[in-house]
Amino acid sequence: MGKRRGGRELLRGLSKKQKKHLREFGEEHPFHDKVPGRPEATQVCELSDNSDKSSAESDSETEVEQVSVYHKLLATLKTSPESESEEEEEDESESEAEESETEMDSEGSQETREADGGGEDQNDVPEQEEGTTDTAEQQADGIDTSCDPSRGVIEEFTDVKHESEFSLETNFMEEESGDCNADKRDGSSSQAFSEDPFKQHMDKELEEKDVEKMSTLPKTSSQSQWPRLGQVTFSSTLEKPKTLKADKEVDVKQLYLHKPLESTWPKVNKQFLSSVNKPSDAFFTPLQRELFCIMNTYRDLFYPERNALTNGEEIRHAYCLHALNHVLKANSQVLSNNAKKRNQKPGTDNDDHRDQGLTRPKVLMIVPFRECALRIVHIFISLLEVNDKRKIDVSNKKRFKGEFGSDPEEKPPNLKRPEDYEAVFAGNIDDHFRIGVAILQKSMRLYAPFYSSDIIIASPLGMRTVIGAEGEKKRDFDFLSSIEILIIDQADIYLMQNWEHVLHLMKHMNLLPLDSHGVDFSRVRMLNLNNWCRYYRQTLLFSALQDPQVNSVFNKHCFNYMGQVAIRNVPLSGSISHVVVQLPHVFRRLEAESLTSVIDTRFQFFIDKVLPEYRDAIMSHTLIYVPSYFDYVRLRNYFKKEELNFTHICEYTKKAAVCRARRFFLKGEKQFLLFTERFHFYKRYTIKGIRNLIFYELPTYSHFYSEICNMMKATDNGVDATWTCTVLYSKYDAQKLAAVVGIERAAQMLQSKKNVHLFVTGESE
Repeated sequence: MGKRRGGRELLRGLSKKQKKHLREFGEEHPFHDKVPGRPEATQVCELSDNSDKSSAESDSETEVEQVSVYHKLLATLKTSPESESEEEEEDESESEAEESETEMDSEGSQETREADGGGEDQNDVPEQEEGTTDTAEQQADGIDTSCDPSRGVIEEFTDVKHESEFSLETNFMEEESGDCNADKRDGSSSQAFSEDPFKQHMDKELEEKDVEKMSTLPKTSSQSQWPRLGQVTFSSTLEKPKTLKADKEVDVKQLYLHKPLESTWPKVNKQFLSSVNKPSDAFFTPLQRELFCIMNTYRDLFYPERNALTNGEEIRHAYCLHALNHVLKANSQVLSNNAKKRNQKPGTDNDDHRDQGLTRPKVLMIVPFRECALRIVHIFISLLEVNDKRKIDVSNKKRFKGEFGSDPEEKPPNLKRPEDYEAVFAGNIDDHFRIGVAILQKSMRLYAPFYSSDIIIASPLGMRTVIGAEGEKKRDFDFLSSIEILIIDQADIYLMQNWEHVLHLMKHMNLLPLDSHGVDFSRVRMLNLNNWCRYYRQTLLFSALQDPQVNSVFNKHCFNYMGQVAIRNVPLSGSISHVVVQLPHVFRRLEAESLTSVIDTRFQFFIDKVLPEYRDAIMSHTLIYVPSYFDYVRLRNYFKKEELNFTHICEYTKKAAVCRARRFFLKGEKQFLLFTERFHFYKRYTIKGIRNLIFYELPTYSHFYSEICNMMKATDNGVDATWTCTVLYSKYDAQKLAAVVGIERAAQMLQSKKNVHLFVTGESE
């Protein structure tokens, strides 16, 4: 995006003649060359006879140097015969967009001025997402461009310089912690050692019959009510149904935190603790206490009430503590056994030193943006630094801050968006990244090669490009073979990015590696050799909503023998209570035979029963909200075929086209506006002129329902009585329906097969 924008900025300073000359000859006319004030010194270079037989490395270097500014400009131009007309049309559309901006912003609203695309900053979310959505569209067409050099993808940096310093095979407990005696003292207490949840979980030996039960038998579940989490559902195949109880008070010693974390955690978590906390609760907030108690038992956890505004950072700190605690314990065990093996007599075989997986990575963290990875690494550093005098060594820290940080000045100061939008899209929002982190007690290595890393932090797209697809020559997923903790944070955002990347990742988790990667098989745990690692892996899944696709990952891809814990609270009041305009809501139920047929059934229901009611010219200014991009394409093609008077906006629409569509819709020149959910998620523009609203499907985020309905108040024409809102739903939309209208009303609507008419008076119900 930056290259394309830079090329356009340079082209805008050229006249039409200059552009034409540049297109035809690949350079500007000499008449326009800038001549320096003083003549440049002429250099005479003698070429050797074998100068044409240079190495591949030098060729690549000279090629980079030979690329001139003119060639870069030329690369931004289209080579087709239609390029001139397309460029002129784009120039006209941009000027048209600027004119429309002036017309539409007569009220003087700064928010709408920014929304109309008159001058948004480079750091705005849609520009960042355009590459992602383009990639998603091309992948839908069967084209993989993730590793295409023409798209500016360069080889990623990995730190191989510090390999020996962070190697688990060549380090020992004395060198790593300097407190070998303390480790021996801890190990002398066999009872305390056996009660450690880490040891209990990793040392348990499953039998063949246990694995067969988990593969064939259904899970049994039980429910309990917790003070902060609410309704907690515990399900397991091996364990009998039992009621999980929340710990009212937590003793830090009973959590078996690794030595440095006991002293650093209270300082790091102090920002979330209030003065009303009890002395016994001086380490965790009520939410953190209950979540960490579940995490520390190594059960799978699904928490669908993560909110970027309220509890997002609390949850991030809790799972970072758990992940770091796990890694430090695992590494300490390996280093301690290294020392024991070094002191062992030659020729003595001891099977007690099995303490590793087939590959080194133990924790995989999936987060949506680079900013999330930056915050996680900062939390790790804070947890490892015991005090200000004992700073830990962090390799490549400056490079990491440069690539994962953001410049606050890049964001326009007057850009106004909802608070939840600002919280989600804070900082660097690039969604294509991956980084390996190696941790010892006194030091941290960023950009470690995956097979030398303890923790991998990545986005779904970053994982997808390294895993690759079947048939590709360059692909790798062996580093996922021994993952013991999988953390998927902000899973709802992946629904807006590309959910297929998450499914692709889950299919490649804990598979047997294709290569040994230099592992010492005498140190590998039997659970890894038996290919049972998936039954020991703990999965922590955090989301802002309950969605069938997210639920499916938790139910079908989590096999932890310890069982699964899911939070299943039902919404008492829906987002419809936040609609502030007086508006009749008509919920029209469609009957579908199965989940697979609901897509076709909805389309047929819409064109047969809903659309004919809005074809009349009286029903103008109709916005059709479409959550799925594939449904949007289907409707767009149908509208074109029927020659309906409509315009459309999606996540791939260019800024100038968005401005035209909004202006046409506001003035009534276009009767229908097709509007995708992903566009609203990434832009949050206010669409003016809506009189009739159709939700082709219930929105993924329940608060989008009230946001779209409240856009109607932006029109000051005094036509409130003509406003309408129609919603299509089926029995398979139970969760979304409950989030919009509330659980009691949703239950009544799902039992009844009649259409439901609701009228919101503009006050909270």
